[in-house]
Amino acid sequence: MKLDNIVKERSGGVCEISGETGNLNFYEVQPTSGNEPERTILVSDKVLAQIEKREEPDAGYWERILPTSMWSEVPGVQVVSWRMLNRFRNESWAADALDMMYMEDEMLEWAKASGDHMGDGSVQLHKDSNGNILQNGDTVTLIKDLDVKGSSLTAKIGTAVRNIRLVHDNVEQIEGKVEGQSIVILTKFVKK
Repeated sequence: MKLDNIVKERSGGVCEISGETGNLNFYEVQPTSGNEPERTILVSDKVLAQIEKREEPDAGYWERILPTSMWSEVPGVQVVSWRMLNRFRNESWAADALDMMYMEDEMLEWAKASGDHMGDGSVQLHKDSNGNILQNGDTVTLIKDLDVKGSSLTAKIGTAVRNIRLVHDNVEQIEGKVEGQSIVILTKFVKK
């Protein structure tokens, strides 16, 4: 039986974390070593975006679902629940849940592999000058004239930069093309 079918059958066609039914995605809980059903779970769009840190964490949302999902018998669900509880560990409900949660040593090691338990749980997102979240492929507009380093080009205010790319290791920078030239632009100088 194919991995997708095994996971769909196991989940009953609902998000294994939240119980939602619409817009479901297969998520491989990293690190993974191939097609292992216990390391692949079915999750909703919102759960996926928050797990992958593509949107601001919503403590109220997770407070409703994690105290239930943490008791799942599916190893991948337990690991994701532990990781998300750790992102909110400064909140009393998450700290209480973490105190109650029990995981075998091997699973705990797997859960810690992401490093989520070490940080403060905050999510760094690329945001424009107005605080709107930027995504790869977005179109933005320059809000001031910018001199392009290493060139005589000046990118004028109001210039549209299409199909931007986020700079992976710096949330204050994006890449885009202006007048056919690829440049790095600071996010504080653009608006969506």
